[in-house]
Amino acid sequence: MTDRVPILKIGDVLLVSIQVDLEDQMVMDLQEDLSQRIVDTGANGVVIDISALEIVDSFVGRMLATIAAISRVLDAETVVVGMRPAVAMTLVELGLSLGGVRTALNLEQGLGALRRARAEGPVRR
Repeated sequence: MTDRVPILKIGDVLLVSIQVDLEDQMVMDLQEDLSQRIVDTGANGVVIDISALEIVDSFVGRMLATIAAISRVLDAETVVVGMRPAVAMTLVELGLSLGGVRTALNLEQGLGALRRARAEGPVRR
């Protein structure tokens, strides 16, 4: 059995704080768990805090983009916060632009980005 990434509900936002290096199965479990929590809670925003991650491989990078796309289909906007410079450089070097994924430097800015996204209305991509 693999560890699960905790998903906390704060108002109408789900907070995912990733505190361990992600193994492939953990990322796949997170995708499934988060999708179900969005449906169960009616959340319209997701913040994924990756500030504890020191490295992200191409699989994890693609899965973050996939999680954001699934969340959008379920009517929840996603913001990834706390990305370290080394992680950002690795994603760029791997050619992963994380298209459609909003980013912010920290949790406070991420919540602000979600508020602005809701005020702007649905984004068609």
